[in-house]
Amino acid sequence: MFVTFFSLFSLSGVGTSRFNIPHMDKAVHFTFYSVMVVLGYLAMRSKTVQQAKRSKLLWYIVLFAVTYGIIIEVLQHVLTTDRHGDPLDALANSIGAFVGMFVIRFLFFRNPSLK
Repeated sequence: MFVTFFSLFSLSGVGTSRFNIPHMDKAVHFTFYSVMVVLGYLAMRSKTVQQAKRSKLLWYIVLFAVTYGIIIEVLQHVLTTDRHGDPLDALANSIGAFVGMFVIRFLFFRNPSLK
């Protein structure tokens, strides 16, 4: 809901950042979607689910995040007058989702070292 609200509604009267960092919005998109995948996986996983099913779950979460990011960009272009859809935002969303997946794989899918 948070991402949807801030993607479709303009907050132009609220104030702007004091910092003028080029392409900062891409970093924000990347971060939101990385966090979305990590939190989505943590919310959905179960310790009783087998490793293979958890891997499939993670792929579904990434697929959802990428699809959602593309749909939001299309909706910005179609439904709003003061916002525009940006293919580079969709790319940043997708890269963020995949980085979130790699973080989860690194934290939860590594084979324990043999001793």
